[in-house]
Amino acid sequence: MPTNDERLFSMLFYLLSFPFPILGPLVIWLLKRDESEFVDYHGKEYFNFFVSYFIYSAISGFLVLLLIGIPMLIVLGIMGVVFTIIAAVKSYQGERYRFPMVIRFVE
Repeated sequence: MPTNDERLFSMLFYLLSFPFPILGPLVIWLLKRDESEFVDYHGKEYFNFFVSYFIYSAISGFLVLLLIGIPMLIVLGIMGVVFTIIAAVKSYQGERYRFPMVIRFVE
């Protein structure tokens, strides 16, 4: 079972992603990844999520020219917020959350 500090730092990845999508989670991950396997797992999971959804958003942005990208961008935005909140809650509960539809770039 992860300690309270590990759960707090892993939750902060997701909460800090709203105002600072890259900088906040990156600083926490670089400082704490060697100290905790649980924090390292959530850091990798967050960055896999971020890169994957960035790729999906770029593709949807291109598809706006065909008019099917607009609903795709809306759905991706909603999914990003909902999955981030779920991940924050699960990580604070001490669980390992895996985002759906994520390409595993960082293992």
